[in-house]
Amino acid sequence: MPKFEKDSKKNLLDETVVSISRVTKVTKGGRHFRFSATVVVGNHKGLVGIGTGKANEVPDAIKKAIQAANKNVTKIALIDNRTIPHDAIAKVGRAEVLVKPAKPGTGVIAGGAARAVLELAGVKDIVSKSLGSNTKINVAKATLEALRMQKTAEKVAQLRGKEVEDL
Repeated sequence: MPKFEKDSKKNLLDETVVSISRVTKVTKGGRHFRFSATVVVGNHKGLVGIGTGKANEVPDAIKKAIQAANKNVTKIALIDNRTIPHDAIAKVGRAEVLVKPAKPGTGVIAGGAARAVLELAGVKDIVSKSLGSNTKINVAKATLEALRMQKTAEKVAQLRGKEVEDL
């Protein structure tokens, strides 16, 4: 019975392929080509995850990446189910991503891999800027890291042992 629940959870998550690249291993017998895929999964309601997979064929690499992404799903803090609580800058490798909350009606102002992560996370109003390297995998990971850094006022009050009004 628990296996059925896990399958139904996976069906609720949408997936987007962020990048597919051909990787080469040079051996004594010649070049050995494989494919690497990076996938973002999310439910548009605060759950999002990133995964990568490698295989000899593209569909197999995507399947592996989806499985890895489903294992790495995390819950992010959203205000009014539309934006994030505060600004954040996250860095992964040389890729640096800045995310800022935005007013209602702004939409998702982000590009490439950051947009995929933010839309699948369910963020509707946000401004994002990619600083530094534009490597798709690292930008996606940095965006997810910036979302993980978010703390709501209730969480901060709980950590400090105070009421929300005292902040």
